Amino acid sequence: MPDKDVIEGVVKNLEGRVQEAWGDLTDNPQEKAAGQEKQAKGKLQESAGHLKDAAHAAADSVKP
Repeated sequence: MPDKDVIEGVVKNLEGRVQEAWGDLTDNPQEKAAGQEKQAKGKLQESAGHLKDAAHAAADSVKP
């Protein structure tokens, strides 16, 4: 099972895409920028989760 940060990051990224699209649709640059920021945070959180998963897998492979 993936780390919870992977799942939360994917969700945050999707929310940011919707928010950016809404800002684009309503011609609201602040909303669009907020959506882009949320996407970036989501991608970072997802990447952190993948790194945790890799670290756990590496630690498990070292165990006797």
